[in-house]
Amino acid sequence: MELKEKLVSSFLAFENKGNIDLDSTVHAIRLNAIHNFEKEGFPTKKDEDWKYTSLKPILKEDFSLFPNAEKSVGYKNIKDYLINDIDSYNLIFVDGQFNSFLSETTHEDCDICVLSSALARPKYKMVIDNYLNTISNKKNSLSELNTAFVKEGAFINIPKNMIVHKPIQIINFSTGSEKEVLLQPRNLVVVGENSHVQIIERHQNLSKNTTLTNSVTEIFVHKRAIVDYYKIQNDSNESSLIDSTFITQKQQSVATVNTLSFGGKITRNNLEFYHEGENITSNLNGISVLNDKQHVDNHTLVDHKSPNCESHELYKGIYADKSVGVFNGKVIVRQAAQKTNAFQQNNSILIDDGATINSKPQLEIFADDVKCSHGCTIGQLDESALFYMQSRGIPKKEAKALLLYAFANDVVEKIKIPQLKTLITKIIAKKLNVQLGFEL
Repeated sequence: MELKEKLVSSFLAFENKGNIDLDSTVHAIRLNAIHNFEKEGFPTKKDEDWKYTSLKPILKEDFSLFPNAEKSVGYKNIKDYLINDIDSYNLIFVDGQFNSFLSETTHEDCDICVLSSALARPKYKMVIDNYLNTISNKKNSLSELNTAFVKEGAFINIPKNMIVHKPIQIINFSTGSEKEVLLQPRNLVVVGENSHVQIIERHQNLSKNTTLTNSVTEIFVHKRAIVDYYKIQNDSNESSLIDSTFITQKQQSVATVNTLSFGGKITRNNLEFYHEGENITSNLNGISVLNDKQHVDNHTLVDHKSPNCESHELYKGIYADKSVGVFNGKVIVRQAAQKTNAFQQNNSILIDDGATINSKPQLEIFADDVKCSHGCTIGQLDESALFYMQSRGIPKKEAKALLLYAFANDVVEKIKIPQLKTLITKIIAKKLNVQLGFEL
């Protein structure tokens, strides 16, 4: 049985197993989503947005949809994937299930907990009805697939006028309890007026077994709110990730998403921003450092609907061996969005002849009083700079790594959490196989 047929046939069993009220709003959302997925199916390279990324190598696997075997996981198994030198709220999921023993949640001044609890409790019904699945792209069949099986993930509801003083770490672990497993976490983040939150998200396979994660995150940023979101993607070559993030912003809000990609078999990032007010700022930053046959595909969209807004987009990539990078960034400026300032840049370095980058920055402008620019550069290391450093006594390997790190540093410097910046610096140094003045 093909994976699509397996998923569709398993839908009814999933809802019955979850004891879902068949008259609930969530049931109606799920039912509509599975119908949409059944109609569209998995994307192929015939779809323009998937022209450079094929899912065939991973869809042929016989994925387990609902892992049954429980594998014990303790702090010692996950500590290397947490940022341990910061005080944070931790939402830890193991094989798709929330692990309360390893997590730290709160309901005191805000709700930092799990989606399954919010779906089941009447006190959160208004939040669920108003926000869940209201901005996810209905044309994205993989997002619809996630919605059809929506059950577990992070639920973050920040009231107005609140600064969350501790970052929130959301980590989804796969233990390899099944030979091939499909995980579908769903995150819902609502940030009230004048509030501020920092969130770190990571997906990690603890085994050598095959894992496919189809993740969806919806983020609602209200007036004058600030959201800093960090995605750490440094998984094994047995793991693939399809990550779809949808963000809507109200007036005078600032939302920043940093996508930090260093590992995984196939990684596809769909990141979409929608402006719903004036004086909004959206920041999209990304760095990819790949080797072997790793593949990272970044698709971004910023939809400027209102005047006097800004978007700043900077993606950089370093590609070695036979790795593949894809960047497809679109900025839409609607007719009403006068005085828009939109910047988009994608820069890539190919270290080896077998590496590939496909870049397609796009602007669609329907307003006449705007400042918009986009650009793309693809090249190799500056041989003259490399020669100069070697002439000053720096070995070629270290000189090459320093130049590459300097190239990536524009993105690294945008990380606002010092401990996370240190971690990312170490990961980049390890990927470049060099020490940059500290112990790895």
